[in-house]
Amino acid sequence: MRPGRRGGLLRPSAVHAAAALLLGAALLHVAVHGLVQPQVALAFGAVVAAGERARITLPGDREQAPLGTAAALAYALLGPLHGTPTGHGTLQVVAVTGLGTLAGLLPLALPGVRTRRAAPGRHARPAPGPPDTARADTASRRLLTTAFAALLFQPVYGSGLLDRAPFSGPAYGALLTGVAALTALCDTVLAAVLHRARAGLRFAAALEDELRSLLGIGSAIVATGMLVSLLAGEVGLWALPLFCTPLLLAQASFRRAAAIRATTGQTIEALARATEVAGYTPPGHARRVADTACALGRELGLGTRDLALLEYAALMHDIGQLSLVEPVPGGATAMLPPAEQQRIARLGSEVIRRTGVPRRVGDQVARLADPFRLPDGAADRSLPLSARIIRVANAHDDLRTEARGRGLSEATAAFAALERLRLERGRGYDPAVVDALARVGAAGREPA
Repeated sequence: MRPGRRGGLLRPSAVHAAAALLLGAALLHVAVHGLVQPQVALAFGAVVAAGERARITLPGDREQAPLGTAAALAYALLGPLHGTPTGHGTLQVVAVTGLGTLAGLLPLALPGVRTRRAAPGRHARPAPGPPDTARADTASRRLLTTAFAALLFQPVYGSGLLDRAPFSGPAYGALLTGVAALTALCDTVLAAVLHRARAGLRFAAALEDELRSLLGIGSAIVATGMLVSLLAGEVGLWALPLFCTPLLLAQASFRRAAAIRATTGQTIEALARATEVAGYTPPGHARRVADTACALGRELGLGTRDLALLEYAALMHDIGQLSLVEPVPGGATAMLPPAEQQRIARLGSEVIRRTGVPRRVGDQVARLADPFRLPDGAADRSLPLSARIIRVANAHDDLRTEARGRGLSEATAAFAALERLRLERGRGYDPAVVDALARVGAAGREPA
């Protein structure tokens, strides 16, 4: 999937600059005033650095460092430590979090260590060089949201207000829970802004992705950070290994899930190439259709999970052609009669459902040849958006390939294909998807 470009009120570079300025101010403060309780700061900073090294990849190829984030949040919410008051304050929290993050990122910046993340179904390729933008985004988010949590809690704790009776016991835990919840929401919104800018999604889709992540690994991160800070008052720094271990186990589970997703992607890539190897479709057709479909999905507001399923379905949309005795000329199913297109789609969906691929992928392929309008002229509301998108993307590539075969240039062929789709707009093809294709092409986001 190729990210598009959308304007926004807040750019990633602005987030990075704000984080850098905040870290600079925090380091200057520590240099002038010294480090309060250095052993405690070193312990939390070490866990942040270790967590940065133990990153995981979430759906949508988004990296996250749960252990480092939980440790930073715990330090921001740290009150008494084994009965002894702490006094590190907000700026020291920022300094320790920033230095721990940089210490964890430094080895990853060495040549040959880093790997570039891959889209669903694609293998990662080595890419030596400085830390990529995803790591910069994650580090900036952590610094800013940790500062937000510390700003909410540390001044209140430092004022001595929490030593009074009404704020002791359960009320203290409720306060930590409230601050952690607000911090989680702040991080979710900031992550959605960055995710929107990087992936070319609409903000609503990016926010939905981040809220789903918050309900998953995000809730474990917040709970771990809050528990470490709360129970450190009783057991001291032993709370760090005691309560971070379950989070490490959760990370192992996420890694296994990522390995399963990678295997699924490789299976889908192999199936998609089967029609090309057998001579039923031209080389690169499945990938071009998938890239166009994903560009349209982003334009129409799909989130990361739906985009991944859309890509899977688009890659395998022609698998039903393997059941044909004679290949379709040029593999162009868009030129076939509607009944034949639907038969191939149904056969393909049956193959897909037997491969262990998510059932929704087979359902999408089964409906991709169904026309947008029913015989009575009404729009078919039961037709999935993903099927409508793949139908347009497939027809566009077939028509563009056919136009290039007549000697037209790439730009002219693409324009001619779009015009032919516009003639069927509202009948065979969803007008919203055809209009999205025109916008994507006009913005230069259409795959070649």
